[in-house]
Amino acid sequence: MNLRQMEVFRAVMSTGTVAGAATLLHLSQPAVSKALSLAERQSGIQLFDRIKGRLIPTTGARLLYEEVDRLWRGVEKVRKLSLELAHPADGTLHIAASSSLGSSLVPAALAEVYEQFPNLKAKVDLQVPRTLIDTLVDYTSDVGVALFALDHPNLLTVARYDCGWVCVMPKGHPLAELNAVRPRDLRGYRLISFPSLPDYGVEAKTLFGAETLQPALEVRAGQSACLFALAGIGVAVVDEVTVARNVFPQLEVRPFRTRARLEIRVVRNAFKPLSPFVRAFCDAIEHQWLARERVG
Repeated sequence: MNLRQMEVFRAVMSTGTVAGAATLLHLSQPAVSKALSLAERQSGIQLFDRIKGRLIPTTGARLLYEEVDRLWRGVEKVRKLSLELAHPADGTLHIAASSSLGSSLVPAALAEVYEQFPNLKAKVDLQVPRTLIDTLVDYTSDVGVALFALDHPNLLTVARYDCGWVCVMPKGHPLAELNAVRPRDLRGYRLISFPSLPDYGVEAKTLFGAETLQPALEVRAGQSACLFALAGIGVAVVDEVTVARNVFPQLEVRPFRTRARLEIRVVRNAFKPLSPFVRAFCDAIEHQWLARERVG
C-alpha cells in the first residue's frame, strides 16, 4: 500500500463513506473507489465488506487503520516542517529568558522580529538557571537570553553584553539626591535583595564591597524588588535591564557603583540548526541593547 492509497484508506475510515472521503480529498467518488480497490488487491487484504451499498470495515481494516493513522500523523509533521523551511515566515520560535529580561529587552527584540516575520508563532518562558539550561540542551527552547552563567558543553554563546547595576527607590527618597549610589550610601536604609546572587555569578561581598549589608527583604526577581521598593519598603539594587525603557516611571533610578560585573548572554544549542528566526532574534537583541538609554 503506497502513501496515496493510505491517504484514501484513512479518509474513508475517518469519514465512513466514499463520498465523504472524496470531499475530504477533493477527488471524484470513482477515483476514491478505484484507489481503494487497488489497495485491497495489491495488499491482499479485504478492507471492507460491501453490504447494501455501504462499506463496513473489517477487523483487519480497523487494526491497519491504527497504524496508518499513526504513520500519517508523522507524514503531516514532515509536510509541516517542509512548509516551514520553504516559507520561513510561518515558523515557530521558543525563547527561554531570565525573568529580568522579560520585562523590556526580550519584548522589544521580539517586536522587531515580528516586523520581519508577521506570521511567526513565538513562545517565551521566563526561567530560573537550571531549567533554562535544560530546555536548551533538550531542544525544547530555540534560544536563551540570560543574566547568569550558562555553562554546558552543548551550548554555544552567540553574544555577551556587559550589564550595569542600578539602585531603585521611591520618589522623594534621600538617595535620589545623589547622582550615583555606592555601597556605603546604603548604610541605614532597608535593603531589598536576592537570595540567589551566586546564580548571577556575583557574590554579595563583590556587589557591596567592604560594606556588610543585610537585606531586610529577599525576593526572586528584579521586577519584584522594584515593586516592593515602589511600595515604600526599601531600596533595591537590580540589573539595569529590569528598569530599561522606563517600565517603572514612579521609581527613582540611579547608577550603582560596584566592582561586580554582570553579563547578558545569548545562547543556543550548538547541535541545533540555526533558524532564520533565531538569527533575527539575536540580531534584534543586539540592536535593542545598543539602542537602549543608559542610566547615568
